[in-house]
Amino acid sequence: MNRILVLLFVIICNSVFSQVQSPAEFLPNYGKQVTFYHQVEAYFKHLTEQSQWIKHQTYGQTTQERNLNAYFISTPENLKNLEVIRKNHLHEIGLYPNKSLDYKDVNVIWLSFNVHGNEIGAIESSLAIAFELINPKNSNTQKWLEDTVVILDPCLNPDGFSRYANWLRDISGKKTHPGLTDREHMEPWPGGRQNHYVYDLNRDWAWQTQLESQLRMNLYHEWMPMVHVDVHEMGFNEPYFFPPAAEPFHEQITPFQRDFHKKIGELTSKKFDKEGWMYYSGERFDLFYPSYGDTYPSFNGAIGMTYEQGGIGAGRAVNLKNGTVLTIQDRIDHHKMAVMAAVELSFVLKENLRKEFRNYFRDSRKKPKGKYQTYIVKNNAKNQELLKLLNRNRIETFFADETRKLTGYHYQSNKEKTFTVEPNDIIVSVNQPRAVLTQVLFEPHHKLSDSLSYDITAWALPMAYGVDSYALKTPLSIKTKTQINSYTTPLPSAVYAFYIPWNNRSSARVLSQLHQNKIKVRYAKKEVLFGNQKIERGGLIVTKGDNTGIQNFENTVSKLISEKSDFVGLESGFAENGGDLGGENYPLLSAPKVLVLGGAGVSNIDFGQVWFFMDQVVEYPLSIVEMAHFNRINWSDYTTLILPDGWYNFSDNQKKQIDEFIDKGGKVIAIDGALSVFEDREGYSLTAYATEEEKSNAQKSNEEEQLKSRYLDFEGYERRSISSFIPGAIIENRLDRTHPLAFGLGENYFSLKTSDRSYKVLKNVQNVVYIPQNYISSGFIGHKLKKNIEETVSFAVEYKRNGKIIYMIDNPLFRGFWENGNLLFSNALFLVD
Repeated sequence: MNRILVLLFVIICNSVFSQVQSPAEFLPNYGKQVTFYHQVEAYFKHLTEQSQWIKHQTYGQTTQERNLNAYFISTPENLKNLEVIRKNHLHEIGLYPNKSLDYKDVNVIWLSFNVHGNEIGAIESSLAIAFELINPKNSNTQKWLEDTVVILDPCLNPDGFSRYANWLRDISGKKTHPGLTDREHMEPWPGGRQNHYVYDLNRDWAWQTQLESQLRMNLYHEWMPMVHVDVHEMGFNEPYFFPPAAEPFHEQITPFQRDFHKKIGELTSKKFDKEGWMYYSGERFDLFYPSYGDTYPSFNGAIGMTYEQGGIGAGRAVNLKNGTVLTIQDRIDHHKMAVMAAVELSFVLKENLRKEFRNYFRDSRKKPKGKYQTYIVKNNAKNQELLKLLNRNRIETFFADETRKLTGYHYQSNKEKTFTVEPNDIIVSVNQPRAVLTQVLFEPHHKLSDSLSYDITAWALPMAYGVDSYALKTPLSIKTKTQINSYTTPLPSAVYAFYIPWNNRSSARVLSQLHQNKIKVRYAKKEVLFGNQKIERGGLIVTKGDNTGIQNFENTVSKLISEKSDFVGLESGFAENGGDLGGENYPLLSAPKVLVLGGAGVSNIDFGQVWFFMDQVVEYPLSIVEMAHFNRINWSDYTTLILPDGWYNFSDNQKKQIDEFIDKGGKVIAIDGALSVFEDREGYSLTAYATEEEKSNAQKSNEEEQLKSRYLDFEGYERRSISSFIPGAIIENRLDRTHPLAFGLGENYFSLKTSDRSYKVLKNVQNVVYIPQNYISSGFIGHKLKKNIEETVSFAVEYKRNGKIIYMIDNPLFRGFWENGNLLFSNALFLVD
């Protein structure tokens, strides 16, 4: 009887599956032409309608309102019990209080595709992989899925993918064009790699500045997979890359995670060897920076892995250096083989994988690896954004509810100090399920096993947010509370003016709203005392006298500034000291009219960071003009020009237009590569060396190095080159705290320096933010560069006739997560007036 039932079940399954089409059957051009996003969704809809082995969940929409989709693949029985499986899985690692129901242990694997939109081999292969996983004719996958739930996200970046796919379709003919000079291998600016705001989503896993990242991580943390496969593409001439990853491995990577990487390499290499496919492993792609699709899952207990297929710029087909032609189908086949091997090994090692994953969370709490076990962040207005970040990462936080003296490591001075914990200070303990992620994000210094790192090497949150913080080597037993007791100062019976502290991004967003609603605003140039109320530098002042045309002044302004809970109503403009509100210490601010340059010649990523900042962080209008239309600009329409990092090649006439814009009162904010527009030009003070002696000494040193290098071997060339390299390190900067560019930043500013560009402290400008001698730093800095950047400027303001240029040697908007950098840029935009 049982044999008859089994036979009947197989017949039914095969009957159902006979209606399921392969990607090539459903999409006639599959493997030959890029698939539109709506066709990808249509194919997965076909699978979910025709098979009981796959289930769909939409987890949000992108900025351009495309669906973000996840597909759960397992046996019909497991899919019926998905919620039970999820809760039981989370219970075993301390993230859910009780087991939901008694059900067998099921491992969770997550497959991510196409975080970079123009890496089309990834999304195309997701269709083939999904089809193979649910194929009942494949006895291996059927067996794997008995104990496994696979979560498959075919496209993490639908907007970027659609931008690329639509372009490639637009310029494609019937025939392929594998020649390298054909237009299908020359993607136009800004390209499809990034999302709508031209942000790189693969650097955003931890920071979650972007909508797609936030929505995806909500689902990720609901499931906490044991294995995460991140599927990419790289330059089309590159062979395939699969794990093990390269050094440096972060010190928090466990022996089991390393060993799994090695086993993946062994299994996948055998499969590639059989096909005669080229590949490499253990090079280039490391496991250090915490915001990638391999490292972030790794610091959440998973086996995080990157897979890279040659393909960027390949279009539909491209000639390779070795004389072969790479097609879309080739890219699909390679990815399918590698990803299926990862699922296979996860099944083979299922018991050990399950055990080690659970041990990861238990051991990280009981025996934390990191140096510190408690982090204390002093109460600060910037904590508002810090808490959002910690909450998005599901890191537990509490607030001190008593006062106590302690001794601990002080981030800002890089030494042990005695300090006082006070009510409302943030307390972050390592004794929590996400102990490792907590330590990775808070540790002040990370050990590098190899200086050749793929990305930035420092990111400590207290430095990024500019908040006074301490770290303790031991747990802290202190009275705490779960939230701050909010208190709003009641408004006086008659409001003469509103004071809005300038101390976080909300201050800038409030000023943005005031400007857009035609409210006149002043700011405090000095510290002032009004009764018991201290007015800090940069504080915004909205007076009734400046805004006589506003009906119901108090209610109107109160609503516009309500986001700032710390605003205060002043009943008089008379100051105890420092000057009354009608005096010279409170200049009126003008609403900037902003122009940002984009297009070919401008770094797409850096343009995107400016665009996102304006559109989403401060919500202020801007105009974008691409370089091709530069000569059509009506300069009288604007007061502020932002030049993102780029490779500008202005004509003499175009430079003259910018000069005249400045002379007539315009403000230019020039970032990184844009500084070349002004460097060593007549009428500007931007130059690498302030004196001829400095220039001569640098030239002499370079000549000596060149002479020494004549006898050095070729093999060590790459490692020697990093002596003047900085992939991304935190650098201490001194501030001129009296200048508006520095308002609200704190006692000092820690900049994230990502390039070796440097200028000795300049003459005839305001060197507002500069690197001192013997500066504090964190992260890798080449030994030659480390000394050379002493006494160099990071942010400066040059006043020229009626206008000004703000020189930004470092990019304060880098990836959007350097919160104190967001405030610095807000200063440049609004307060340097």
